Amino acid sequence: MAELLDHIVTTLSDDKAEDIVKIDLRGRSEMADHMVIASGRSTRQVSALAQQLTDALKQDYGIICKTEGKDQGDWVLIDSGDVIVHIFRPEVRDFYQVEKMWQPAGAKTV
Repeated sequence: MAELLDHIVTTLSDDKAEDIVKIDLRGRSEMADHMVIASGRSTRQVSALAQQLTDALKQDYGIICKTEGKDQGDWVLIDSGDVIVHIFRPEVRDFYQVEKMWQPAGAKTV
């Protein structure tokens, strides 16, 4: 599980995602153990980050991810099972502030 989380964060970081945040959901939600939130600079980059990540997870772990929003590129949700990934354009991320709902006080960006 930790290996999968690290792989997701590394893949996003290597592909130039910005403001990556990891949130531990264990004991707080049944949907997943962790959430990762990241930003891309444009709709094209958000879609590309999502595609790269889903391809890497399929190739390296055999995980077929469920995705929503990849065609629009404003906010892509990737469900890899134990880790939920949100990739936003900065304006959309600022508007929804998803991490504020889930992030414990004092949590830090990766």
